[in-house]
Amino acid sequence: MVGDTARRRALLVAGGVAFAVSAAWSATATGFTTLLVALVIGNPATGAFVSLAQATLMDLAPAERERNMARWTLAGSFGYVGGPVIVVVALWLGLGWRVPLLLLGVIALPLAVAARRLPGRAAHAAAFRESLGGTLRALRRSDVLRWIVLLEAADLLLDVFHGFLALYLVDDAHLDARWGAVGVGVWTGAGLAGDWLLLLVLRRFGGRRCLRASAVAALAVYPAFLLVGGVGPKLVLVAALGLLNSGWYAIPKAGLYEALPGESGAAIAAGGIGGLLGTAVTLVLGVLAGRVGLGPTMWVLVLAPVALLAGVPRRA
Repeated sequence: MVGDTARRRALLVAGGVAFAVSAAWSATATGFTTLLVALVIGNPATGAFVSLAQATLMDLAPAERERNMARWTLAGSFGYVGGPVIVVVALWLGLGWRVPLLLLGVIALPLAVAARRLPGRAAHAAAFRESLGGTLRALRRSDVLRWIVLLEAADLLLDVFHGFLALYLVDDAHLDARWGAVGVGVWTGAGLAGDWLLLLVLRRFGGRRCLRASAVAALAVYPAFLLVGGVGPKLVLVAALGLLNSGWYAIPKAGLYEALPGESGAAIAAGGIGGLLGTAVTLVLGVLAGRVGLGPTMWVLVLAPVALLAGVPRRA
């Protein structure tokens, strides 16, 4: 909400500095309490630094929202794949896990300074009370709620699936723990490749058309993944899912920004509220898995492509 005021740039810079402090403090933490304080600082700092940077990117080129969100997601995928690799290399070199975190804090500082060059205010800067009212009004709009629901539904085959994947492969598919780790690696690597391919596809096709087509394909691939046996077929279908769900975050998020032109801060706030509801869904799925088993619970995730097919509008 504050992101739609004239203080956006100040928030960006302050968030970047706080993020750097949080990373450095985490790297030097000597116990649970100090680590907890560092993480408490880091969570809102990420919202101010990263989320407002995304909102500013959406404001700078409204006609390129889908492609810019695809670029944003691709950059995140590089971090998703590269982060664990960097930690593994640091451990292999005997540097420990603290050094990568300290480097992250050092890198964040020049990025925070660079944020001073971004626009100093939102596309249509408002007073805080006006911005708050705009956010509350947005949450009553059906088009905004549609994109929030689609974002959280798509996440069933994104972060939720990622969280369950290794456990499912080991406990339900009865594969070796090493294959569980390989499955997560294959899914993550395929997602990186898919995010890159999405940029090429968006040059010729609209994002919503891509979203619907990939949802149709996922409706066939995901049940096959659950039903098929053997390491090879499972990994092939995991890779296919990693490719197919590319754009399932970028395109609905671009749609949310499109529904609130000039109110990108409100879009961030509304999406954050939806994320809290999504966390509750994950908790419910965890409880369900404990009651009926992970195998049956995994079938609930097929609601992701179903929701996309039912909810994605055919036209802007």
